[in-house]
Amino acid sequence: MNELLIRRNPVFAALEADRRKFYQLWIQEDINQNSIADIFRIATQREVAIKKASKKLISNKAQDNRHQGVLLEAGPYKYASIEEMIILAEVREEKTFLLVLDLLHGPQNIGSLLRTAEICGVHGVILQDRRAPDITPAVVQYSAGAAEYLLISQVTNLAQSIDELKALDIWVVGLDIDEEAMNFGSVDLDLPIALVVGHEGSGLRRIIKKHCDFLLRLPMRGHTESLNAANAGSILLYAAWQARGFNGI
Repeated sequence: MNELLIRRNPVFAALEADRRKFYQLWIQEDINQNSIADIFRIATQREVAIKKASKKLISNKAQDNRHQGVLLEAGPYKYASIEEMIILAEVREEKTFLLVLDLLHGPQNIGSLLRTAEICGVHGVILQDRRAPDITPAVVQYSAGAAEYLLISQVTNLAQSIDELKALDIWVVGLDIDEEAMNFGSVDLDLPIALVVGHEGSGLRRIIKKHCDFLLRLPMRGHTESLNAANAGSILLYAAWQARGFNGI
């Protein structure tokens, strides 16, 4: 089933990543051409059919008037394999750096975390294919297009996939609020690593906790009970990136 991508960053990212099949690019007829020059250029390079239309027509087609003057009709999101992620780490000559989502819900939460993951250079993201959301156009939009650049894998059994990672000497670190979890900063994150972030409300499932090598919790000083999953996961991703030699340049 075809998908409709809107807004400039997601549309540009999809075209640049070139992992989908493209059918039609709709451009608002009275839009400032300079504002979409990069989109027009890369769509032309990809030989995508381009059609101009009124803002109203594009809004009706997208069922959303926040499209920023562009709408891309494309094929479904293309998922990757875990093997591709391992190969990517090898090609980059880097220690494996993965993000695992344990039934995290909400396109805004998922999209925000994927955006951070892409910024931090993760080699891939793993999520369960049942009881968990797909990478929908809404997720792509909230990720500001970052999802299009990432290798994302859907697996049937998340616990089993975690065990497969451990067999490859990848350390699995879960983020949790459990009192038994280790204090943030007590584990060396400069390792081949998979960071696991759980559901917004209930956190990691018990079975997933059992399969993690370590559980970490973020220290909290103020009155707020906890950070949301996307914010907490982003902090852990940046900490892992810093541990691996990020120097702010």
